[in-house]
Amino acid sequence: MADLLALSSRIIDDRILDEPVNRVTQELSEIGDGMAVVESFSHSAVVRTDAGAIAFDASHRSSGDDVAAAIDDWSDVPVTHLVYTHGHIDHVGGSGAFAERWNDIDVIGHERVSARFERYRATNDWNIDINQRQFGGIRQDQGLLLAESDDEALARWRQFLPASTLWPTTVVGDSHTVQVGDETIELFHDRGETDDHLWAWLPHRKAIMAGDFLIWNFPNAGNPQKVQRYPIEWAAALRRMAALEPELVVPAHGLPIAGAERISTVLNTVADALDAIVDEVVSMMNAGAKLDEIVHTVRVPDDTLALPYLRPLYDEPEFVVRNVWRQFGGWWDGAASRLKPAPDAAVGAVVAELAGGTQALLDRADQALDDGDIRLASHLADFAGWAAPDDPDVHAKRAEVYLRRRKVESSLMSKGIFAAAARESQIVAERDS
Repeated sequence: MADLLALSSRIIDDRILDEPVNRVTQELSEIGDGMAVVESFSHSAVVRTDAGAIAFDASHRSSGDDVAAAIDDWSDVPVTHLVYTHGHIDHVGGSGAFAERWNDIDVIGHERVSARFERYRATNDWNIDINQRQFGGIRQDQGLLLAESDDEALARWRQFLPASTLWPTTVVGDSHTVQVGDETIELFHDRGETDDHLWAWLPHRKAIMAGDFLIWNFPNAGNPQKVQRYPIEWAAALRRMAALEPELVVPAHGLPIAGAERISTVLNTVADALDAIVDEVVSMMNAGAKLDEIVHTVRVPDDTLALPYLRPLYDEPEFVVRNVWRQFGGWWDGAASRLKPAPDAAVGAVVAELAGGTQALLDRADQALDDGDIRLASHLADFAGWAAPDDPDVHAKRAEVYLRRRKVESSLMSKGIFAAAARESQIVAERDS
C-alpha cells in the first residue's frame, strides 16, 4: 500500500511539481482506521464498519471490476451502501461491478442524478463524441476510450451510460444523514462541477469525501463542451467544507490530504481563485465589456497556477471566464455579426478571395506561427479550410497548425479539441493519398 497522506503532504508543503498526483493504479491504500481509497478514474473511497462498508463512487465502467475487487479483498464485510458524489460516468459507470459482488446495495444520490441519466440517454451519441474529443490525449491503455474491437464490445461502448449502471435507491435533496453501524455520514448538496453533486462529512473522523469539488487541477468549472458549471457555488462549497475544520479530505481525483491547517489552505486557495475570476468577469460585464475583451483580460496569477493542486492541466481559467459569461450573459458574445452569422464556409471563401487565395492565408498563418501568435494562425488556417473543404494541401497545413497548437497547450481539454481539429483535416489530406 502507498502512503498517500505522506505523499500529498510532501507535494503540497514543498510545492513539488514532478510527482504524479492524479494516479490511476487500481490499487487500494489505507488512509485511516477502517478507511481506504482505490486510486482509479475516478477513485472509490471506502469506509468499513461492523454493519457493512460504505463506498463513495464506483469509478468508470472500464475500472469498476478492478475497484470492486480491490475493496472486496480488503474488506471483511460487504459493501452495503454506495454513495454517488455526482452522476458523471467515471463515478457511476462501474456500479454494475459492485452489484455483481454485493447484493441489495443502497445507492445514494442527489435527486438530480436520475435526470442526468435520462439526459445521457437522450444525447447518447453526442456525449460519446464530445468525450472522445475531451479525452483524446489519454492513452488507450488506460481504458477510457472506445478501444475494444469486437462488435459486441463496441455496441456496449456506444452506450454512454452503461446499461448496468445502478440508479439511486435513496434520493437526497439538500442534505441527508446515513447511519451505518457506528459510522455517521452527513451528506450535503452544493452545485459546482455539476448540479447533482453531494459531498460527505464524517464527523467522528473529521473527514470529508469531496468528490470533484477538489481534483488536484484547476477546477473543472469551464469545460467548453459540457453543460453549465457553477463556480460561485463551487467556491462557497469549499468554504463550507473548510469551516468544519476537517483533518482529512478525500477527493475523487488526486491525493487525499491530511492536516487541518494544510486542508484549510488548499480549500480556501481554490475558492479564492474561483471567486477572483467571477468577481472580475462580473465587474467587466457591469462596465459594458464584451466577451472578447474579458477573455483576453481576466487572468489568474502565475504563482497560483503553479501550485501543485491548481495547475491548469485539465480545465483552465480562460474557459471558466467563458462559463461565468454564459451563466450571467447567455450565449451571445456581444459582437453583432455573431448574433446571426453567415456560414463559416461563406466567410472563409470571402476572406480567401480578399487575401488572394487560400495559399495567401496559409502563408500568413506561417508568419503568425513564426511570430509566436498561434491563436491568429489557427484563425487563418480555419478560414482556408472553410474556403477549401476538400483541398488536401490546405488541410494538410491546417492539421499541422493544430498539431503544433496542441503541443503548446497545457490543459487536456484544449489538447483534445485541437487534436480533433487536426484529425479532421488529416482525413481530408489523406483521402486521395
